Amino acid sequence: MGTSQSGPVHRFQDLAHKTGFSIEEIKTLNTRFLYLTQDEDTLRREHLANVSDLALNPIRRQIIEAFFDKRNMGEKERGCLQEIGFEEFVTVLSFFRPPKPHTADEEMKNIKKEKLRFLFNMHDTDNDGIITLDEYRCVVEELLSSYEIIGAETAKAITDAAMLEVANVTVGS
Repeated sequence: MGTSQSGPVHRFQDLAHKTGFSIEEIKTLNTRFLYLTQDEDTLRREHLANVSDLALNPIRRQIIEAFFDKRNMGEKERGCLQEIGFEEFVTVLSFFRPPKPHTADEEMKNIKKEKLRFLFNMHDTDNDGIITLDEYRCVVEELLSSYEIIGAETAKAITDAAMLEVANVTVGS
């Protein structure tokens, strides 16, 4: 019996070390993973599509796709997976975890860099290593149009104005 228990415990310890989550948090995430997958070993997009907390999120699609983007798994290759296991699930969730208090400056710098890369990957929807004007416009319009008082045309105008500002600052540098 002790042997069967050491497998998951060791696996959870490895995940805790890799992701910064505590072992208790890993156990809770495992329970949530099994709930989402209905006790299957892998998670698919449709499992995440059923998460009620994501239903009203304006960038819901990007969040869901982030779980299946190979770049977010620490792999150098590009592309998307059709399903992921528990380790990949926890790896992606770790990007949403705040840094621990009293994190050393160098480690904080690395954490910020990883989180920025994750956010970049989330919005580089065609996996080409560039966030195009269309990709940027899509994200900003989705975020702004989620507010009922801002219509689609106003969101587009705000997006275009922001892009002009970025272009002016970049060209002016």
